[in-house]
Amino acid sequence: MTKVLVPAGVLGLGFDPEALERGLSEHPDIICIDGGSTDSGPFYLGTGTSKYSRAANKAEWKQLMQARAKAGVPLVIGSAGTCGSDSTVEWMYQITTELAAELGQSLKIARLYSSQPAERVVEALDKDRITPLDPAPEISAETLAQCSNIVALAGAEQIGAALATGADIVIAGRTTDTATVAALPLINGDHAGGAWHGAKIAECGALCSTMPTSGVIMVEFDKTGFTVTPMAEGARCTPHSVSAHMLYENSDPFQLYEPGGHLDVTAAQYTALNARQVRVEGGTWVPSDRYTVKLEGARMAGYQATIMAMLRAEHYVKNAREWAASLEAFVRNLIATRMELSAEDYDLEFRLIGVNSVFGDLEPKESNPVEVGVMGIITADSPETCSEIGKLINPFLLHHPLTKEEELPSFAFPYSPAQSDRGTLYEFCLNHVMELDDPMAAFRLDVTEV
Repeated sequence: MTKVLVPAGVLGLGFDPEALERGLSEHPDIICIDGGSTDSGPFYLGTGTSKYSRAANKAEWKQLMQARAKAGVPLVIGSAGTCGSDSTVEWMYQITTELAAELGQSLKIARLYSSQPAERVVEALDKDRITPLDPAPEISAETLAQCSNIVALAGAEQIGAALATGADIVIAGRTTDTATVAALPLINGDHAGGAWHGAKIAECGALCSTMPTSGVIMVEFDKTGFTVTPMAEGARCTPHSVSAHMLYENSDPFQLYEPGGHLDVTAAQYTALNARQVRVEGGTWVPSDRYTVKLEGARMAGYQATIMAMLRAEHYVKNAREWAASLEAFVRNLIATRMELSAEDYDLEFRLIGVNSVFGDLEPKESNPVEVGVMGIITADSPETCSEIGKLINPFLLHHPLTKEEELPSFAFPYSPAQSDRGTLYEFCLNHVMELDDPMAAFRLDVTEV
């Protein structure tokens, strides 16, 4: 039997301290938390930096380091620093050593590195050991050389190797969301299907409960399945809230692919033990013929600037789509004649915030907003070109009329200057898996006494 305490879906998002204390009173065998995601786009992998505030990470990590010391169990973080690159593992390690000094703790810290040199991936590509997922772009040695960062997603085997060092704290680079939670139950011989299924349910903390923001849950694994219990006062897990989490960030509600195989929950049964706890059995683990790890890579895709104005005059708000189309045609002509740029030299998009900024032309709903934000997004091969296009657009974004017969309007810039130079733009360029003979072949462990 293995008890895994999950304080939150991600470090930096917050959790209920009282619920954490309640979880510690249940004597967990390990504390696991995720540190990252690709949810906010490729910038963080491209730059090898964290999305989350250092201050927030440090404050929450301090509470978890104190909880670890109190419980006397390992503390594990996966996908440290959002993207899980080697640089963010080091970032998290620095925070940990600072806190160890402040708290007077002596620790054994294992760092699991997930970054991949382009040469390793090129070699695997040449040996037909790279398989595209759907959808995946075409890749080549040139594509891989352009990546500023490539990471492989570690699974339970790599986390298990880090735990086998006897580490008090494991700081892991990019991992699958489930790997940190599944590792110890698998080491302890608990039901493999239950270990992966429970890890999937637990990955986002209390999101599988009726109080998602409370953060803290306990999952108890055993020989036939698992039991999930929320730790916050008044929080409940129900068969609906638990089973629904198989749909979260997963295209198939019955199968979940991991390094070395996949989880099948077609026959899973969800039973309410009481008003708060849910018991789950029936998930099966199906090993694969080969061991693969998913790759993520990001590369520079140009530079970007934005410019913004607000429409409030009723006439323009009602006709915002037509006005934006007219403005775009007008300024594209100016860019061609005054800057001598072709349409292939840059990209320009106007998004109408409050009308269709998410779906664009696919927006199915009509609304009558009081005001509309107009955001121009400019992308080009150099920051100078982006800035020059923004300056060219500026007076027309402020005064462009809907028709030639009406007076020049004046809209509102929400700040001055209206243009913001965003710098380097990154894009994801890998959605592939890499075959390994040994799960640790693409990963590195470093163990330090602090």
